[in-house]
Amino acid sequence: MCRVACTAVPLDSSFIGRSYPPTAAYSVGREKIREFADAIGDDDPVLRDADAARAAGHRDVIAPPTFAIVVSLRSWQTLLDDPELGLDYSRVVHREQSFTHHRPIRAGDELVTTVHVDDIRSAAGNDFLTVRSEVADASGEPVTTARSTLVARGTSDQQGSA
Repeated sequence: MCRVACTAVPLDSSFIGRSYPPTAAYSVGREKIREFADAIGDDDPVLRDADAARAAGHRDVIAPPTFAIVVSLRSWQTLLDDPELGLDYSRVVHREQSFTHHRPIRAGDELVTTVHVDDIRSAAGNDFLTVRSEVADASGEPVTTARSTLVARGTSDQQGSA
């Protein structure tokens, strides 16, 4: 992967359907949740106070829904570093992000993520890479499905509209 400007090369569409091994476990801590809540300006007590979280029916503090980006981004690294994909990261912008939560992310969770390449398509001279990150806890229980679309600008040999 190029970290600085390289020759534009189209992404390899044979990657569609490819999956990578699960990441090492990510330990979700109360302080990490609090810092994230601070960063996004969310002062909900269930994100900061274990007693408030238990009163709301949770076993410990829970993370804001968008905290899942912290975990899912880690899973992209193996894909982004795969030289066979041909991704020049200096050309990448983040186009779209969505989360489907199967349950809240909680302090104390040990989360592993498996990344899947769901689609690669070309339009308007750009390549669109759609990645799905399946986040599960240590027992294998699904926690979150994160879907992201990255745009590699000016890499496609296809012209048209996106």
